Amino acid sequence: MEDIVFERCQIVNNLLIAEKENEARQELIRLLDFHESNKIEYTPLLNHLIRETGLFPYLEPKTSNWEERFVFDVFKVDVGEEKPLTLHREQSLLLKKLLDGKNIAVSAPTSFGKSFVIDAFIKIKKPKNVLIIVPTIALTDETRRRLYKKFASEYKIITTTEVELAEKNIFIFPQERAINYLNKVESFDIMIIDEFYKASKNFDKERSPSLIKAIIQLGNKSKQRYFLAPNISSLEENPFTREMEFIKLDFNTVFLEVNEIYLEIGKNEELKTEKLIGILKAQDTKSLIYAGTYSNIDVLSNIINIRFEEKNSVLLNNFSNWLSKNYSYNWSLTNSVKRGTGIHNGRLHRSLSQIQVKLFEEEDGLNNIISTSSIIEGVNTSAENVILWMNKNGRSGLNDFTYRNIIGRGGRMFRHFIGKIYILDKPPASEQTKLDLPFPEEILGGLDSENDIGVLTKEQVAKIQYYQEEMSNILGVDIYKKLKNEGVFQSSDSEFIKDIAVDMANNPSEWNGLSYLNSSNRDKWDKSIYRIINLKPGYWETKSSTFVAFIKVLRDNWFKSIPELLKSLEPHNVGIDDFFKLERNVSFKFSSLVKDVNTLQKEILKSKNYDISPFVTYVSHAFLPSVVFQLEEYGLPRIISKKIHAAKIINFYDRELTIHRTIEIFNEIGVEVIKEKVNLDEFDKYILDYFYDGIKINNNLIV
Repeated sequence: MEDIVFERCQIVNNLLIAEKENEARQELIRLLDFHESNKIEYTPLLNHLIRETGLFPYLEPKTSNWEERFVFDVFKVDVGEEKPLTLHREQSLLLKKLLDGKNIAVSAPTSFGKSFVIDAFIKIKKPKNVLIIVPTIALTDETRRRLYKKFASEYKIITTTEVELAEKNIFIFPQERAINYLNKVESFDIMIIDEFYKASKNFDKERSPSLIKAIIQLGNKSKQRYFLAPNISSLEENPFTREMEFIKLDFNTVFLEVNEIYLEIGKNEELKTEKLIGILKAQDTKSLIYAGTYSNIDVLSNIINIRFEEKNSVLLNNFSNWLSKNYSYNWSLTNSVKRGTGIHNGRLHRSLSQIQVKLFEEEDGLNNIISTSSIIEGVNTSAENVILWMNKNGRSGLNDFTYRNIIGRGGRMFRHFIGKIYILDKPPASEQTKLDLPFPEEILGGLDSENDIGVLTKEQVAKIQYYQEEMSNILGVDIYKKLKNEGVFQSSDSEFIKDIAVDMANNPSEWNGLSYLNSSNRDKWDKSIYRIINLKPGYWETKSSTFVAFIKVLRDNWFKSIPELLKSLEPHNVGIDDFFKLERNVSFKFSSLVKDVNTLQKEILKSKNYDISPFVTYVSHAFLPSVVFQLEEYGLPRIISKKIHAAKIINFYDRELTIHRTIEIFNEIGVEVIKEKVNLDEFDKYILDYFYDGIKINNNLIV
């Protein structure tokens, strides 16, 4: 054994001498896995090689020489946890640049450990206002949970709109919410954009304009900028990252062992299925299965449900019963969780996704998660195994960038030195990813020709001025200026906003009856809802008649259970998966559109008195009390909130109740009191414990 270790140390050393540090680091990580598997103690030589490759957190001080012990201590920083943590060399490099006030755009691998750099910066620099823009609501909650425990005693952690600010604030938002604070915060000490590649239309056609708009307008108020992305080879010249240093880091902390099983499978689907089953049954470990499409999630769930026995786990059986009771007994997830397999996609209720990720972390919880690309966009989880079932990303083929991001979820620092990657479908051709950030013309009307001039050409300034003249002619100069300065429009497409305004001004009678949307008589809603959704035909992922019917049934969301709502939707063939998709479209896409319609009609159709603000509020929270809807983002499902309300513990009808006050109330009451006074089943209690874990500061509840 000693001879094997020495020979492999010699290989690492020779690679270092040849200045092939990345290869040396990869070989060293495999050697560390060999030590872990065989319970071998680290030697001074091994520790020396760890230092030479920059993997300082892996150093073992007890068996190190004084030089390595010195490095282990010198690279320790306070990241807000109970004890300082040792950063690796490249983390320390980035932290130093940030502390020096530099603006940097970084490409680093998934396993890099970027969150430690952010946390250390906040702890050391103590900025007043920190803005963190993340791509999804799921990642918002994950980031909030991490930072809440560390910094909530010093900062107000803000993840929703319309929140009163404190002296020191950490804002964590998707870009659409971030814009709401443009005129509420004088300046940000640092603006952090996570997954900033999504500012390119090549990676997010629908939402990239709103991210570019946030980068421009919020960047103007930010003293420092820090942009993060994986797998970018170069950053094309653009006005949005001007004066930012681009740093490309190929610094992996785990080794990826890629198994190209597709070469022996070919087009044989039966063999492909058998290979998948063989991988999952070969060892008791955690696997992420990338499905590629929503329909493949169903295919894979059926394979699991047919070919795998139930685990007889009390925890998973409780979860299955809970899903059956509160969502649908006829749902594939209800069966697959008993077999140790969950699902993750962007349509599920936020709390459901979070609960499954939590169960995936449990030793006796889920072994597998079947996912779309949401697993790489929505959470920072990883597993020993990553299985690529199909080379697809929705309707499109998988590009090399996304492929590398998916397989980068394999392995985890201190848990799995080696990530095992199983490729069951031919991967995309390898290519360099040059990030190009062209200017989206549709946001021009929402910009200011004076404040935002730093990123604009003369032609773009002229277009903005012409747009402003057109809108001023419709709304009046003062009103247009007021709306623009308040940043009230939800759509980032300013031409679309103008089209609505022109239609209202030219065809006011077509908008008659909007006020009926405030009525409790849902039969009077049809005309106005059709009028609004037809502004964006084909946008709602279902037939118009189904979407209108769904909105009317969703009106009972607080008063009926989801199984009861599904019963009402049976004539429209809306199942549980459709329910998640359509509810998300109502609370996000539809509510944003209705809000813009209301903003315009209040100024253009003044004589009609059509203010539908109450309806806007209802749809933006999926007809739930606003705090209940927000609590789902914190990991507390509406099912439990309803029980707490019924037990008169918290009155969710209270219009003065805010999410931050609600969190204070929860902590004042305490988890045990709620368990005692509310009629909860066993899995309700498990969820409640998880929820409370997310509102703690350093494991001590707020008082």
